[in-house]
Amino acid sequence: MLRNKTHYCIAVALAAVALQAQAKEGGDQYPNGAETFLSGALPPPGTYFINYMGYYSGTLKDGNGNTVKLPNGKGGTEKATVKAFFDALRLVHVTDVKILGANWAMHAILPVVYQDLDLPRLGGSKSRVGLGDVTVNPFVLSWHSPNWHVAAGVDINLPTGAWDSQDPRRSIGANYYSFEPILAVTYLANNGFEASAKLMYNIKTKNNSTNYQSGDEFHMDYLLGYRQGEWAYGLGGYYLKQTTDDELNGRKVGTDGNRGQVFAFGPHIQYTGKSGDQFIFKWQHETAVENRFAGNKVWFKYVHRF
Repeated sequence: MLRNKTHYCIAVALAAVALQAQAKEGGDQYPNGAETFLSGALPPPGTYFINYMGYYSGTLKDGNGNTVKLPNGKGGTEKATVKAFFDALRLVHVTDVKILGANWAMHAILPVVYQDLDLPRLGGSKSRVGLGDVTVNPFVLSWHSPNWHVAAGVDINLPTGAWDSQDPRRSIGANYYSFEPILAVTYLANNGFEASAKLMYNIKTKNNSTNYQSGDEFHMDYLLGYRQGEWAYGLGGYYLKQTTDDELNGRKVGTDGNRGQVFAFGPHIQYTGKSGDQFIFKWQHETAVENRFAGNKVWFKYVHRF
């Protein structure tokens, strides 16, 4: 369940825009697609450092999947776009304490984000660099058998990221808490075949500064791959579907509640060195996008045991 809110990062979809071209508050406190290889297999007892670095760029889509064009103040229209570089630092400690047959673990994630968000109706693009929303979880359980690995817990996302109520282009954080139950499962066959999935449900609190309630979301990271010696290869990505409406002052936003969705896929490759350090590269292309930015993510992930 190696996980980075690397918006935990990618606070990258930090500002979306409703169909009426209103800025949608809140974005992905969890950077979808962060955990694919062995997502259900927490490592053996010990302390681990994980670094997630990457880049995302995308163009805003409306509820019908069409590109949003916003007035630019010059008599024309332009696309709303976002670009973001991120580097999230995660510390994981797996204990040898057994609870219900599982190892007890804990983790924390500190993301740093550079974001450039272009919303033409607000006068163009602005950028910001700073701390994103921190994730903590003091109670993760992981079970292991020869072929199956399962991890479960509840991540807590804290509103530590920079936020500007007047200009979403200057926001990196979401300015609300969220609570995210997680169940991650990995099946690793004797012949090297791997199937992994990390299922999550994000429950968000209201942004009290604006009285905006972002809708809850079901989302999952997934991977189908093959492991041979020091190398692993696979096809992976993520799926997200918003399950409740966005609300402003207690009323549904737009005609569809501004509900977002996305499906992403792409190639993944992993190398494990003799020291046990892991190096993971992946590219994920987003499709079937509604009420979100649609684009591409490129990742580099490094795992080290102290």
